[in-house]
Amino acid sequence: MVPDEVQGLFMRGADYAFARWGRPIVPVVFGVGDETLATIKGAIEAVVALAGHKMAETDPELGANLMLFFLRDWAELLDVPNLGEMIPDLAATVARLEAAGAAQYRAFRFDEAGAIRAAFVFVRMAGGMEKLSAETVALTQAVQALLTWGEAAFAETSPLALHPGTGAVILRPEIAAVIRAAYDPVMPAAASDPSHALRLYARMQR
Repeated sequence: MVPDEVQGLFMRGADYAFARWGRPIVPVVFGVGDETLATIKGAIEAVVALAGHKMAETDPELGANLMLFFLRDWAELLDVPNLGEMIPDLAATVARLEAAGAAQYRAFRFDEAGAIRAAFVFVRMAGGMEKLSAETVALTQAVQALLTWGEAAFAETSPLALHPGTGAVILRPEIAAVIRAAYDPVMPAAASDPSHALRLYARMQR
């Protein structure tokens, strides 16, 4: 990767918008069986360990702060108790997702320093998504929940690859390097200046 490519991972339109988690991650998963649940939580644990970040049993403020919902149809969200309190304009959001034929949606909440304090991840298991392996879906969602990636970050290239020797699903080395650099203790938890991407790039070379 070159610096411009690193910067492009965190662009939202004309704005650079980077944030990482500022507290231990406490995931809860809805809409899957026990076997898939173990796969998803295992993927989250692996990516959090890669980042050098932490997980916890409970968040003192929210209980769980990373909520993942797996569903067949976006309209199912309208029946989730109290979800409208967490996702403003839920009905309008559902209508927009339905109109776009979206497969996934993420909403982040931030603390006073701009770091991620909570994330809501919604995955519609239809339109081809249901054909992917549980490992692929789990690792993809874990990666995308760890940072505020830009709109086009993985639009053309998946963050995952197949191990050339075993065929196992793995994180692309350059994306793993970005995540490790992003969680370097000397780096800020949030940034809006594109020069931040240069600092990320410098740490990726180590």
